[in-house]
Amino acid sequence: MQDWMLPAVAVALALLAVGLAGALHRSRARTDDALAVARAESAALRAQLDALEQRLARPAPLAVDESEYVITHLGEEEPGAEPARIETALFADLVLRESVVKVAALAHGLRRALDPETRNRIRFEMRREVRRARKQRRADARQARREWEARRRAAGDVDDEDNAA
Repeated sequence: MQDWMLPAVAVALALLAVGLAGALHRSRARTDDALAVARAESAALRAQLDALEQRLARPAPLAVDESEYVITHLGEEEPGAEPARIETALFADLVLRESVVKVAALAHGLRRALDPETRNRIRFEMRREVRRARKQRRADARQARREWEARRRAAGDVDDEDNAA
């Protein structure tokens, strides 16, 4: 009765080993396929990057006349002369860059202006300036009163109240 257990266990272990080997083979095949796809994408990206580097390395030929230009007739067009053309992509790039720079500068300025430290510093300086202006007005009023009283005394318009004091 125990004679069949050993071969049954051996057969079960053999089937398990075959199943595991098949699973390992399928897993390795999927990994190899994914690796091949990744390598192909990497090669395509590398080729695209090389093309971009080559395009950026050599400057675009500009149709520039080598003669010197002296602007003597501003606003007058020469007969048969066409205005210089800028490529659409270059124009859009320039406009977009300028807009982005302006927006970034505005955002930075607003962020700095609305910073609590800046607001407190402005508040402090305003308070200081108001106090200084108030003191200056008082000093100017005192000086004006002194000058007015000195003129009255010099003119002889002194009231009896002033003499009694």
